[in-house]
Amino acid sequence: MEEGSDVQPPPPPHAEAAEQPPPVPMDQDEGREAAAEPMEDGETAAADASEAADPMEDGETAGDSAAAAEPMEDDAPTSSPTPSAPSATAAVDDSTIARKRRRRKKQFPGMIPTAGVRVLRGSSSSSAHTAAHLTGVPRRRGRPPTSSSLRLARELDSEALIALAAGFPADSLSEDEIVAAVLPRIGGAEQANYLVVRNHIVALWRSNPLSPVAPNAALASIRAEHALLVAAAHSFLSEHAYINFGLAPAVLSLPPRSPPSFPPPSVLIIGAGLAGLGAARHLIALGFKVAIIEGRLRPGGRVFTKTMRSSAAEYPDTVAAADLGGSVLTGINGNPLGVIARQLGFPLHKVRDKCPLYLPDGRPVDPDMDARVEAAFNQLLDKVCQLRQVIADGVPHGVDLSLGMALEAFRAAHGVAAEHEERMLLDWHLANLEYANAAPLADLSMAFWDQDDPYEMGGDHCFIPGGNSQFVRALADGIPIFYGQNVRRVQYGRDGVMVHTDKQSFRGDMVLCTVPLGVLKKGDIKFVPELPAQKKEAIQRLGFGLLNKVVMLFPYDFWDGRIDTFGHLTEDSCQRGEFFLFYSYSSVSGGPLLIALVAGESAVKFEEASPMENVEKVLETLRKIFSPKGIEIPNPLQAICTRWGTDRFTYGSYSYVAIGASGDDYDILAESVHDRVFFAGEATNRRYPATMHGALLSGYREAANILRAARRRAKKVDSPEKMDINIEVKVDVNGEVKDNVKDSNIGLDDLFRSPDDAFGGFSVLHDPSTSEPDSISLLRVGIGARKLGSGSLFLYGLIMRKNVPVLAAIEGDEQRLSTMYRDFGTKLVGLDSLGDAGESLISRIKAAYRK
Repeated sequence: MEEGSDVQPPPPPHAEAAEQPPPVPMDQDEGREAAAEPMEDGETAAADASEAADPMEDGETAGDSAAAAEPMEDDAPTSSPTPSAPSATAAVDDSTIARKRRRRKKQFPGMIPTAGVRVLRGSSSSSAHTAAHLTGVPRRRGRPPTSSSLRLARELDSEALIALAAGFPADSLSEDEIVAAVLPRIGGAEQANYLVVRNHIVALWRSNPLSPVAPNAALASIRAEHALLVAAAHSFLSEHAYINFGLAPAVLSLPPRSPPSFPPPSVLIIGAGLAGLGAARHLIALGFKVAIIEGRLRPGGRVFTKTMRSSAAEYPDTVAAADLGGSVLTGINGNPLGVIARQLGFPLHKVRDKCPLYLPDGRPVDPDMDARVEAAFNQLLDKVCQLRQVIADGVPHGVDLSLGMALEAFRAAHGVAAEHEERMLLDWHLANLEYANAAPLADLSMAFWDQDDPYEMGGDHCFIPGGNSQFVRALADGIPIFYGQNVRRVQYGRDGVMVHTDKQSFRGDMVLCTVPLGVLKKGDIKFVPELPAQKKEAIQRLGFGLLNKVVMLFPYDFWDGRIDTFGHLTEDSCQRGEFFLFYSYSSVSGGPLLIALVAGESAVKFEEASPMENVEKVLETLRKIFSPKGIEIPNPLQAICTRWGTDRFTYGSYSYVAIGASGDDYDILAESVHDRVFFAGEATNRRYPATMHGALLSGYREAANILRAARRRAKKVDSPEKMDINIEVKVDVNGEVKDNVKDSNIGLDDLFRSPDDAFGGFSVLHDPSTSEPDSISLLRVGIGARKLGSGSLFLYGLIMRKNVPVLAAIEGDEQRLSTMYRDFGTKLVGLDSLGDAGESLISRIKAAYRK
């Protein structure tokens, strides 16, 4: 079977179906509560009043952002990166635990580095002062704020929140904006004004994603003197698909942009999942020629909705749509899939929080014990957080351990869950954690398993009635896709790329690889020349885990469809992930559909048993829960067992941070190779891995990177003397492909042998053309010896010259990294990801070196 094994036991007598509640309207916000997604898936937010004149027109409004945008939350995600060793925080409030524990995401408040979280202003007087200053209203001491200045301040905060939910820092440039050089100089009043303009445009788009935002629409509320900022922000947001994306008719009718060169560059995309489809649509809008090469006979990849039908004469009309892969939109605020759902008119059903738990004999778990064990579970996570902080402070290069080993050590040391029933309940929470990561806890990195938590999308977690393949079908409509083409080799060089399948070969200017990490790990696709060593090492370090499902269509709803989830405890800790959680899709699938989840080690063993055996185990579990209540369990009309681990197009479900890996590996995996080979997919998205929206956003990201690379190539064609690296691919007499890489200029390693500044693992090269304190310098950070013995790994960033001595004065590289991320907004990336600003700076440094 490709996605699952179909089993159809005989049906039982008919019974009444439970009444189904209607889907929750999309604009309804009831808090961030239960969800589960198997993917396949002191500072202010506004500009600094002391140095910026607000680009908004006095008295003009920015649109009714608070009402029109998706519901916002107090704990909207921050874009501040996670420091290498997060600090421990206080114990978790019980009410908070109760709200968050059923969620698919891994976030536990005690694990989040509070030092890196930005907060919006809470004082109305402060807001009024800022608004008055930005609008040019003179402010005398003791003068009460005007209503217009208060309104403007509230709008600035509201728009900053919306931009924050969309993934932008509240009060600094994003990494992509720095790479794209949206401003000639970082910092100062111009940057502050740009941020207000950018947030305003994002808020305009989010308030009505059915209509594209034109530059003149943004100018309606912006002072004419800031027209250049509007143009820069609008261009960046459009090219990176932060605005004017999706499937609304008005968006689809927009004329494509002029291509970066003539004839238009061609891009081959490997994989028709959400990453590949999103990239293809955006590249076409940017003027590229695109073709997708897909191994399956359908689009969607790990997002697949199966229509299940009854074959029994007694129930001829029983039909349901079942998501065998990615199933839940994890957080609707800022989620691009939420925008597309709104454009297509898809209703959203909020996953309800109520999740009763049952002991193996069917008795419900005692509420007091439930609360006590859950609090203890979160305290164990707090202990792990404290341990990794101690390790980070005491060991120069850090050391990584297994999250499962650390949790078990603290459990034994503190006598947690000593009683048998308490241990079963703790095992349920551990299984839920394994589900969130698609991996046994023994395989998870203690240091970085939750590195993506600070970026989590806010808002409700939702189902799409009818299944997520509705997104896939809409995104794939009109895109040229070649199905049934198994890619075997990707060959790239100075003249372009060749993608060879088992049927034919495709030629293009660039290639975007969106295959799952499991396929890259397996080595089914050969790259010629081989991928860089650090990319191959990142592929091996990152984990790719497994989650499976048993999907059952019943003749009627016997489990009470008014709840979306219920859980089951197991006697044996080794089997804690076996059918530990059930999802009811009666409200959204069109029929009485129930899904049992299998996580951790049980997910691997699950694929070793026959489908009939697994279905019988699920039915036996259900009988134990419901038979004591006098409820007879009917045989399912149809059942499917997924086998994502043996699927040759995935070899697993979604990525996780394994022992020895870190969030840096997601970034390395995302780096392009010589502006010819690009990578997208959930495993290339450091902020949103293991999610459907993470895959889609990675596709949009790479479309923008491909556009930037095509522009660079067009410039080099006009000025051949600027070319630094030539890649020649030659075929010898035996048919073997060999590559020669020629570096005609001085290398960065030579330049950094005599840096302008060096401290700890940091070294800096300043811009030789200026000594201005606000000028940009090139920063290189040595990550240290890698586990696989490949030597040092270097990451690069752009930093303002005046911030270098501040960084040098800080003691310890860990603190330097934290300060650099949090206070300076400098992000570390691969050399290929520094963008136009970095490339220009390196050229100036090299030119000065030759002199």
